[in-house]
Amino acid sequence: MPDPHATDVQSDERPKSALKGFLARLGPGLITGAADDDPSGIGTHSQVGAEFGYGLAWTFVLTFPLMVAIQQVAAEIGRVTGAGIARNLRRHYPRPVLWAMVSLLLIANIINLGADLSAMGAALQLLTGGNAGLYTLLFGIVCVVLEVVLSYARYSSVLKWTTLSLFTYVAVVMVAGVPWGHALRSLVVPEIQLNAAYATAFVAILGTTISPYLFFWQAGQEVEEEHRRHAKPLCITPREAGPEIARIRLDTLIGMAFSTIVSLAIVFATAATLNAHGIRDITTSSQAAEALRPIAGQFAFLMFALGIIGTGLLAVPVLAGSAAYAVTEMLGVPGSLDAKPLDARIFYATIAITTLVGSSINAVGIDPVRALYWAAVVNGVLAAPLMVMMMLIVRNRRAMGRLTLPIGSTILGWSATFVMAAATVIFFAFAL
Repeated sequence: MPDPHATDVQSDERPKSALKGFLARLGPGLITGAADDDPSGIGTHSQVGAEFGYGLAWTFVLTFPLMVAIQQVAAEIGRVTGAGIARNLRRHYPRPVLWAMVSLLLIANIINLGADLSAMGAALQLLTGGNAGLYTLLFGIVCVVLEVVLSYARYSSVLKWTTLSLFTYVAVVMVAGVPWGHALRSLVVPEIQLNAAYATAFVAILGTTISPYLFFWQAGQEVEEEHRRHAKPLCITPREAGPEIARIRLDTLIGMAFSTIVSLAIVFATAATLNAHGIRDITTSSQAAEALRPIAGQFAFLMFALGIIGTGLLAVPVLAGSAAYAVTEMLGVPGSLDAKPLDARIFYATIAITTLVGSSINAVGIDPVRALYWAAVVNGVLAAPLMVMMMLIVRNRRAMGRLTLPIGSTILGWSATFVMAAATVIFFAFAL
């Protein structure tokens, strides 16, 4: 006799199965998008909201399709060629170009690591008291140990769950008293100011949104996924390209949407609280958290501070990992999060050295806020030329075979490159 509840059980299992399958398709793009909202980015977005209110919210609508396009280019380079960005530069372009790009990436990443770890230490000090410098060093050690000890599959899973920490900023914006009519209108009606501060803030948003380390990370992660599934590069198996490219596009779209929504939540929350109460000068993410406490309450302060630590635990491995991918690919030696430490010594040594050097920036008396400024300068020097090289790779038949980037995506990719180059020119025009 048939079980009358069998149909109900199957219908309950179908949505669960569909959701599990959907989540399984997310990975490099989701983690990359979430890592874009690192503590230094949180500090930038907090300053933008505090100083200009909702006046720069429209820029996130502009940057969203551009960051989707360029991150998709990075992911397709990795999946189609079976090699990261630095390895493709090594194969197809002059060595001085490769060395210059990797050197600039290392400098920017170490400074960013220092700023992020410092923000995490300061946030924990706000919550518990104690020594922020010691916390900074401990966070660096914890991140190194996790990257070395855990296998790629386990570590990737950990990073996926860490992205949930970004929802703390959605919680903050819900209790911040945002005037939603004004906030949503600001997304489509620019409130442009013709002054140096506004232009610099616009460039800062682009610099924290479209960052070179994210390119190297997502390309490297696609190669890791390919090895984990024992698949071949798509340039060798182009018939398998359809579903894989579709997966990359979905993963990247969701990851960048996640990043943009969280960035907007931070801007809206600080605009509704700090800017509305005349607090216009915020230099760090922990300072933003502290400033929220008397205005938005203990809950908002707690969520903001916890979010800094959570996003840092996500972003620090991405910064160090992207440097490790770039160095090993530049040198032509093996490097993978799935490899045993003794089989990938240079890879793991790069992770350890960049993270620990970054965590030591405060100890040697370097101001992390000033350091972050110079990181933005280095990223500005690197981003546009690197994007040019990526666009050349993704249209190069020797690298991509029959799977060169379609014309529509090519236009978007070059548009992102042009906007980033223009932003870099603007930055130096006001900085020098």
